[in-house]
Amino acid sequence: MAKIQSTEDKNLQSVSLVTNRKLVYSDLDLSFAVNTTASDDIFKKTDAAAVKQAVKNLLLSNECDKPFRPRYGANLTKMLFDLVDDEDAEDDIRERIYQVIDQYEPRASIEELEVNLAPDQNRLQVKLTFRVLNIDQTETLETTVTRYR
Repeated sequence: MAKIQSTEDKNLQSVSLVTNRKLVYSDLDLSFAVNTTASDDIFKKTDAAAVKQAVKNLLLSNECDKPFRPRYGANLTKMLFDLVDDEDAEDDIRERIYQVIDQYEPRASIEELEVNLAPDQNRLQVKLTFRVLNIDQTETLETTVTRYR
């Protein structure tokens, strides 16, 4: 049985095929605002905005908030009410943020993390600078965790 090739194929054994596929990160916009310009659908977030929303959601989630994933979330609210007599409290919070992002958000790589704990005001401020791996873009997220009144 003979091999049949077209003239464009030439020698398929010696040519290496290289493909390039760009991943597009996409998520629903958690504000659930209606996009009236496009078929009354909700907005979606793509690329860096989707990853930033996912990281913020991860930081503000507590353990046992997500069904069937009891360890999901940074659990910062619990850490806010822990006794802060320990001078290593900020280091513990920083370590927990590194662990949870490493485990649950592989699209982000932390470049810089600042934690400011104000126990007298029941407030925790987090400033996180991370790189979105697929598009090589740096994003900064600032959030504050406070006690509900």
